[in-house]
Amino acid sequence: MTTPNTVKVKLVRSPIGCKASHRATVRGLGLRKLGSVRELQDTPAVRGMINKVSYLVQVL
Repeated sequence: MTTPNTVKVKLVRSPIGCKASHRATVRGLGLRKLGSVRELQDTPAVRGMINKVSYLVQVL
């Protein structure tokens, strides 16, 4: 269960074949393998990173 100021992000597509900056953004979010989930602070910076790679991740 997420607290009000956090967001859960899951990697649902592989970043292989994507731009290097998008791969770096996925790693910056702390996601490694497909299906990995991270609970992150809900800040504008994190929201921007999620928007950048929205085609690779899913917000739970």
